[in-house]
Amino acid sequence: MVWPFSSSSSKNSKDASFSDSASSTLETLEHDANEFLQSTKTSLQDMSSTIPPHIEPYLIATTVFGISTAAVVFYKARLRRIPSTAYLTPNSLGGKRILRGKVTSVGDSDNFRFYHTPGGIWAGWGWLRHVPTHSKKLKNETLHVRIAGVDAPEGAHFGMPAQPFSQESLAWLRRELIGKTVLVKPFAKDRYERVVSVAWYPRMLPILPMKNVGVEMLRVGYGQIYRQAGAEYGGILKELEKIEANAKKQKIGIWSQKNMVSAAEHKKQHLRGGDA
Repeated sequence: MVWPFSSSSSKNSKDASFSDSASSTLETLEHDANEFLQSTKTSLQDMSSTIPPHIEPYLIATTVFGISTAAVVFYKARLRRIPSTAYLTPNSLGGKRILRGKVTSVGDSDNFRFYHTPGGIWAGWGWLRHVPTHSKKLKNETLHVRIAGVDAPEGAHFGMPAQPFSQESLAWLRRELIGKTVLVKPFAKDRYERVVSVAWYPRMLPILPMKNVGVEMLRVGYGQIYRQAGAEYGGILKELEKIEANAKKQKIGIWSQKNMVSAAEHKKQHLRGGDA
């Protein structure tokens, strides 16, 4: 006959056994940890006792020099501000590095000015250090970024007439970027001393992944894929092509025109060299 309380009794017995086993295991781990710490302490003491006194100053000097050198290298690589495109080294190009900074102005539909703020908030930006707002202080202190992989409608300049949707494209880029902290991955300098870069900017909710500027420009129909020689796409050309094809299909932005002329063709018709 099975008594109603037999199952509970068995369970209590198993729980007690498990508790004893866990307690024993913890005691063993604690014992092993204490032994390891003691042996490490002993080894360090033995090591220090074997170092001749006259060698200790050299070891201290070497350690200090090593730490100082590492700090300088880290500062130059990650915390030193790059004030303009002229200061970009080969180690900062080719997509080898991502820069953080603030967009200070947008002068054309596919480029903007970027004030480098290395280290972000952890380096004091926004609370100890601030991005200048006056144009005189910003002069020669920003990188001129050309958005990689896209070509926006041309505005009126150098005697060239504006293309349809050039103002809409410019207004969109200004609305999306000005005053925002963005990430920039520089690839190369062009002949106008702009740095061709892939760029990302924040969404409404900062916890969400950042948006790719070029991708979003194609998505809303305010640009097309840049097809000139030496174009850089940041490794996402196929994605860009899908987005552009979808914008064409929906006939939004520049694709709503019956006889759409590309920005490159427009420049060839009105400018010598055809690249701006």
